[in-house]
Amino acid sequence: MPNSDESSDLNRVRKPSEKSSSSGVSSSSGQPANPPPTNPMEGGHWRPVRPEELLRKNAPTERESHQLDDNPKLIRQRRQELEVHLKSSPTDQEAFRELASIYRQEDRPQEAKRVLTEALRIFPDNASLLWDLEEAKLARSLQQYREVSDLAARLKTSEVERELKRSREDWAYRRIEVCEARLKRDPSLEHLRLVLAEAYIDTEQQDKAISELDALVKNDEFSPQAYLLRGKCLLSLGHDVQAMASLRAAGLRRAVVAPLQTRLAALRLLCETAQRLGIELLSEHYQRHLAMVEAEIAKSTTAAKMKRV
Repeated sequence: MPNSDESSDLNRVRKPSEKSSSSGVSSSSGQPANPPPTNPMEGGHWRPVRPEELLRKNAPTERESHQLDDNPKLIRQRRQELEVHLKSSPTDQEAFRELASIYRQEDRPQEAKRVLTEALRIFPDNASLLWDLEEAKLARSLQQYREVSDLAARLKTSEVERELKRSREDWAYRRIEVCEARLKRDPSLEHLRLVLAEAYIDTEQQDKAISELDALVKNDEFSPQAYLLRGKCLLSLGHDVQAMASLRAAGLRRAVVAPLQTRLAALRLLCETAQRLGIELLSEHYQRHLAMVEAEIAKSTTAAKMKRV
C-alpha cells in the first residue's frame, strides 16, 4: 500500500516456493489448539495471509511504474500536477495510473480507487487499469480492517466488535471477488486458488475451499500448503480420518518435501488429533517426527543468527 513500487502491502501473490511461503498455518477451527488470531494480518482463524502474498502476480506490464522521489513535497506537487493535467487531458491513460499510484503511495487507496474507476469509465476494456483497480479495492478493504482492529484493541464495546466482524468479512469477500475475477480471466493463475481457499475459510465456506484445494493437491508446487489447508477444513467439518490423511501428505510425504513450517503445523495437528482420538501408537509416531522437525527448525534458526553476527 504505502510504497509506489507496490512492494509493501498489496503487491504480489508469491507462489509458495518464493520468499513469502504459505506455511504458517494456525490450528483448526473445529477444535483449535490455540485461540483464533485477532490481528488482521493473521488471516482470520487460519494462516497468516500476508499482504505481499495476495494478488500482485503477473500483472499487466504495459508500462513501467513511475518512480518518484520519497520527498513528500515533490510527491504532493506531482499529484497536484496530474490532477490539473487530467482535467484538460482526460484521455491520458498513463496519467491516471501514475496518479493512482501516488495515492497508493500516500496510503490513500480510496482516492486511488476513485481515479481508476474514472479511468475505466473512459477505457472500459483496459486490462491494466482493471488490475490496478482491483489492487486499490483490496488495499482499501485491508486499510479499513486495520483501522477497526486498532480501534477494537483500545475499545472493547459491542459496536466496535460488530464493526470488526463486518470489516473482517469485507476483507475476505474482496479477496474472493478479485481472485474469482482473475481466475475467470486467466485460469492459469493457479497460485490464486490458495488465496481464494483461505478467503473461503475465513467466511466459513469450507466446502468451497476444499474444492479449490482439491485442484491444487496434484500440483507439487502448491500441494504441501493445499494439503495442510485441506486437512484443517476437514477437521473443522468433523472428518477426522480424511483430515489426518491430508495432514500426513503435508507433514510426512517424501516425494514432495514440504517447507519446515508447513511440516511443523501439519505434525502438530496430527499429534493433537491422534491424542484426541486416543490413537496412542500413531500419536507417538507423529511426536517423534514433530521433535525432528522442531530440532531442524532450531538448528536453522541458530545458523541464521550466527550468519548475521
